[in-house]
Amino acid sequence: MKPFVHLHVHSPYSFLDGASSIRELLARAAEEGQPGLALTDVHSLAGAVEALQEGERQGLRVALGAEIFLEPLAFCKRGGPFPLVLLALGPRGHRQLSRLLTESLLAFPEKPRVTHEMLSRALEGAGEELFLLTGGRRGELAQRLLRGDREGAEEALRALLRLLPRTRGFLPSPGGKPSPFPLAVELVNPLYPGGQRLQRELFQLAEAFHLPPVAANDVRYARPEAYPVYDVMVCIREGIDVSVPHPERPLNAQQDLKGTAEMARLFSAYPLALQNAALLGERALAKESLSLREDRSPRLRFRGGELFLASEEDASSERDAFQFLQERVYEGALERYGAVTEEVRRRLDHELQIIGKLGLASYFLLVWDVARFARKEGIRFAGRGSAADSAVAYCLGITHVDAIGRGLLFERFLSPERSEKPDIDIDFDARRRDEVSAYLRRKYGEDHVVHVATWQTFRGRLAIREAGKALGMEASEWASLARRLPYMITAKELPEMLDAFPELREGDYRRPRYRLLLEVARGLAGLPRHAGTHVGGVVISHRPVAEILPVQMAAKGVPILQADKEGVEALGLVKLDLLSLRTLSAVEVAEENGSPPWTAIPPEDPLTYAMIREGRTVGVFQLESSAQRALQVRLGAETMEDLVASVALIRPGPIKGNMVDPYVKRRRGEEPVTYLHPLLEPILKKTYGVVLFQEQVIDIAQKIAGFTAGEADRLRRTMSRARSLEEMAELGKLFVEKAKERGVQEEVARAIFQMLEGYASYGFNEAHAAAFADIAYRTAWLARHRPEAYFAALLSLQPMGYYPPHTLAVEARSRGVSILRPDVNRSEDLCTVEGKAIRLGLSLIRHLSEKGREALVKARPFASLREVFRLPLDRQEKEALILSGALDGLSGGKRRPLLWLLERQDEGRGFLTDEGLPEVSDFSLAERIWGEGYALGLFVTAHPLSLWRERLQRKGYTPSWEMEGKEHGETVKVAGLLVRPHRPPTRSGRIVVYFALEDEGGLVDVVMPEPVYQAFGSVIFGETSPLVAVRGRAERRGKGVQVVADEVASLPLYPPVKP
Repeated sequence: MKPFVHLHVHSPYSFLDGASSIRELLARAAEEGQPGLALTDVHSLAGAVEALQEGERQGLRVALGAEIFLEPLAFCKRGGPFPLVLLALGPRGHRQLSRLLTESLLAFPEKPRVTHEMLSRALEGAGEELFLLTGGRRGELAQRLLRGDREGAEEALRALLRLLPRTRGFLPSPGGKPSPFPLAVELVNPLYPGGQRLQRELFQLAEAFHLPPVAANDVRYARPEAYPVYDVMVCIREGIDVSVPHPERPLNAQQDLKGTAEMARLFSAYPLALQNAALLGERALAKESLSLREDRSPRLRFRGGELFLASEEDASSERDAFQFLQERVYEGALERYGAVTEEVRRRLDHELQIIGKLGLASYFLLVWDVARFARKEGIRFAGRGSAADSAVAYCLGITHVDAIGRGLLFERFLSPERSEKPDIDIDFDARRRDEVSAYLRRKYGEDHVVHVATWQTFRGRLAIREAGKALGMEASEWASLARRLPYMITAKELPEMLDAFPELREGDYRRPRYRLLLEVARGLAGLPRHAGTHVGGVVISHRPVAEILPVQMAAKGVPILQADKEGVEALGLVKLDLLSLRTLSAVEVAEENGSPPWTAIPPEDPLTYAMIREGRTVGVFQLESSAQRALQVRLGAETMEDLVASVALIRPGPIKGNMVDPYVKRRRGEEPVTYLHPLLEPILKKTYGVVLFQEQVIDIAQKIAGFTAGEADRLRRTMSRARSLEEMAELGKLFVEKAKERGVQEEVARAIFQMLEGYASYGFNEAHAAAFADIAYRTAWLARHRPEAYFAALLSLQPMGYYPPHTLAVEARSRGVSILRPDVNRSEDLCTVEGKAIRLGLSLIRHLSEKGREALVKARPFASLREVFRLPLDRQEKEALILSGALDGLSGGKRRPLLWLLERQDEGRGFLTDEGLPEVSDFSLAERIWGEGYALGLFVTAHPLSLWRERLQRKGYTPSWEMEGKEHGETVKVAGLLVRPHRPPTRSGRIVVYFALEDEGGLVDVVMPEPVYQAFGSVIFGETSPLVAVRGRAERRGKGVQVVADEVASLPLYPPVKP
């Protein structure tokens, strides 16, 4: 007997209708000696790339198909649409299937379905490369038979046959002859209620209509043990809990991927169905329907001053595109450099030669076209990433980093030996990025331009929340655990991690009820929950993208391809990363508020660098974290090169690799700068002998071991990823041998390789660091010279950056900028500048919708509260206006009486009388402060710690503005509002917590070592007050000072009435 092939298999890419990963499904098939399987997810080919790649790894073949929902074939009082399985038997069939799924997903985005006309067109276009199965137990035939409606089942089958083209049949029917229709009747597992009768009646239908029967099991998971997780999945999908019966819930644990012997036993009465499953499987697995070895890059032509997509048959398009690219590059070089020197020409010719050899001229022109459009429309942008290693990108105006001037290596970005396609990242003003993607769709066609998908998976917190709801637990039970769960913990690691974190130990999470929750969450871990839109990836293809994989609508009407960034790369598609950087939006808003143009900001301003050296960089792009602020105080930045190094140093890799201290000590002259070989000095001189940048690894491999540029980049990439000891030993041997051939002593060559091995996996891309450092400097200048305009912009565009609005407000005040409450008569949508003050904008008010803000602006000026409350604002919006202080100008500053009247209005008793506001006591100062914090995310009247200041002073607590005077090792007590607690990776692997405490004057940075975290971690990460008190030791590093905590406690929101 031939090995059985499962032809109806759901993976997690059916999104809540498949409970085992593709790897697990294929491993189970391999274990049973099956040659492969057919992946048939619900209206989805999202798992296609992963399945093909995993199949290749496991030595199995994968056929691609889908389960569609077809509108009823016969009159149906209830139910429908019904599932039907389509299998692609070749590339033509796959293209039609993908188009069909796209059509249904776009036409019916809420609940995709296929009409008879859609199916008929797809089958006609597929030739003989689409084959149908009737859909198993949930299919229309089976459902009618289960209800005893044999006549309706026959009517439905006749209607389906009328939609099908005639083909050369290859599967025998019960009469022995192949059917001329691309359709088989799917027989079902008999181990369900009424299953044996249904199996028999489906076979009888096949017999009556001379159609081939096929055995299938409608697989939802690899092994029966996954049944509880699948049941919970269905409950999540249907919005019910496990106590609620539902027709979609599985009846038993029979939908596993069964072995050949078990399928033979279950279908022993119908050997023809087993034989046909093997034959159809053999046909489906024989022919590749979707190639992962095809180059699907777009090809462009230039005509009449415009670029456009060339046809697939246009063989000369890339040659013409290259010539046009060359012209644009040299035009740009004249603009950038004034004159094209021999050095510039040599570099540009070298890059262009590689670009032409790799057939990437059209790709570079696409990115140039995007940058040209943005520039023309006044959309602020900045190229970053390794593309800034390219002088061609610089001359095309894509990046602003002079790769030649900085001595950057093009091969870090692109080399002939590299298999991956290049990746050019461009940051755009976040408010206008959608204009850029809309331009691409308009210019190159909706059929050819689509966004990349991303799969939102069940991570720890999401898995806990969803599983808790489905298991019928009280929201307070699962929500508490989800909130306390550290973000880095995956659901797979539960419940083992309960003892590792104090905030989890404190909860009652070891009861049997929680044990079940954790086990179910573990089963969901890592599985896709739903599709989302990649942060910026856009695909442009020379073929209509819907012929490759289906296109569906994501949120906000964005069309996405059913492939993530790895899938897009595997398919040979080119991805443009049109990213949004809210900092660029802030710069734009700051200009609207009176700051000078971006290009007019003077370089190398001494006052700006002095501010950076003081660590006063809250709000400054890339330099504002506690680690960056501490670094700046120690480093003493004086030039742009120092900022480039700063951007690269404060990353998880350099910190874990202990690169920061050696660099700082050498920069400050506290440690000698040495080189293992004279050839290293010109490469490492600007980083004081430390390998900081990835480009330096490439350069060293070339200069010391004579590697080609491509070989050196391969070495860098191998070192940068997880690797085996054997692989590293082989690389080391090759490096040393080649270095010896060039006259380098063996011991020195080994030492250099060990140095590279230690640093390469932590190195940062210099071009990317340089691009970000430029933005960092300019935003620092704005913070120093135009704080009112800059901080107004930052507050306008929340959430963004590292710190919450209340921290930015404290920083603005420390720079002499006043914060004015929002006002319904004076505030604009965004924050505005009034002299040396910031008037808070309406958009900052919590719960106040865009529609509500527009209504306020349109209806003003307001002469009375009654006019405001007549507007179509909901209860939450009105309450937020009161708490934020936006109505103070009309209420005389009274807030509690307004809330009292709001309650009265809710009761239908009117709002205001002629007598005005009622005699109700107003908020206390503390209530006023915390009300503002709730409504605005910041405090206007006063800082909450001011409520505690007198008491704290008496008890010896040090405010932030006095910390500079503390000696190293001195015992200190500090208190403040908890800001940004986090647990970055450490070199030792131990948990160290970093956070800041914010008071009226600024921030105090605190370090909590692991023993202290284990004792007091629940104060920081538990559900306690946001006010925290710390006793510890002052630690000085240069001019900077932080507190190493010994004890941590929470403070109540309101201080005790009595001192």
